[in-house]
Amino acid sequence: MKRIALSTLSLALLGVTGVAHAQSSVTLYGLIDESVQYVNNATPNGGSLVQLFGGNLQGNRFGLKGTEDLGGGLKAIFQLENGFDINTGKLGQGSRLFGRQAYVGLSHDAYGTITAGRQYDPLVDMVQPLTGDNYFGSTFATPGDVDNNDNSSRTNSSVKYVSPVFAGFQFEGLYALGGVAGQTGSGQTWGAAGTYATGPFSIAAGYLSMSNNHTTAPVRTGWSSTSDGMFDGPSDVAGINAAYATASRIGIASVAVQYVTGPWTGNLSYSNAQYYQDGSSSFGQTQKYEVGRAYLGYQITPAALLGVGYAYTKGHGDSSATYHQVSLGGDYSLSKRTDLYLVGAWQHASGEQRDPSTGQLVSSTASIGSYGYQASTDNQVMVSLGIRHKF
Repeated sequence: MKRIALSTLSLALLGVTGVAHAQSSVTLYGLIDESVQYVNNATPNGGSLVQLFGGNLQGNRFGLKGTEDLGGGLKAIFQLENGFDINTGKLGQGSRLFGRQAYVGLSHDAYGTITAGRQYDPLVDMVQPLTGDNYFGSTFATPGDVDNNDNSSRTNSSVKYVSPVFAGFQFEGLYALGGVAGQTGSGQTWGAAGTYATGPFSIAAGYLSMSNNHTTAPVRTGWSSTSDGMFDGPSDVAGINAAYATASRIGIASVAVQYVTGPWTGNLSYSNAQYYQDGSSSFGQTQKYEVGRAYLGYQITPAALLGVGYAYTKGHGDSSATYHQVSLGGDYSLSKRTDLYLVGAWQHASGEQRDPSTGQLVSSTASIGSYGYQASTDNQVMVSLGIRHKF
């Protein structure tokens, strides 16, 4: 990272005895992740895809973050982070200038941190780091990212509090105001999570609630909330959960545990994501996705990491689709800032899912991770060879 020291001020004010001191710094940082990617059975017609694809291990970004020492252990902080498509130069996250993060707040060593703006939710901050997605990104994500394991959703207009660490325990809470006059709950988001770490063992759990905006129309046109939602894919009809964008609310409960011993890292996690139905939804009853994940990583050398992951996703309620996904990854660091990686996944789907374009139940088709490439059959394979550079 390139650190830019803005100023250390010493001001002598007329009529005031003494000297005022303030220390502040701003950091410019970023990350570029690019790969050659192959996906078999990548379209509803069964065609294969070979392309340049950016953002497998981590999304491409650049940003600014800074602090100002206000004295007495109190600091002002901010972060502005832009996401972009390396192959087209387009803005990411719905063409937002700072779509990844944009917030300002206060931090105190003894009392914690409070921030306001566009931010990650508590599950992303505390539970996701104890899953395979934290090490190898989207190829190890939950199928369809139905539980936001791959950070698909961020929250606008949110206020977040993060506690200090108390004997290994830390907690976090977030609330986002819907901003609709006369309808306090319309579009609001709230969540809470806690994590505990002692030696090689870590555990985290939390809950997130995202409400869709109220409507007077017979059927909603889609998802509109303070949170983006997890409806990934190159088109509106792609993705495992695309048929549930008219849900009244999405509720996600997640828990994860991790143990590290020597070169080995293993973790297990479980999520329950519910897409609630009401009179303005285009589907008949609440759709539930239960997700179980396992990851095992082996640090061969300080520069080389191997990992394997498995995700089981079971849908029930409105539709009954089941997805098995096996992921493999290898990462080799050329330096502290540059690494090469090879990741791949295979997914098998069974049961039925709802087609968002027709509203009918159809045979489930595969769609690896959070990429949203809807296959024509129940199997799909993806392989990506890439490079990542941090600055």
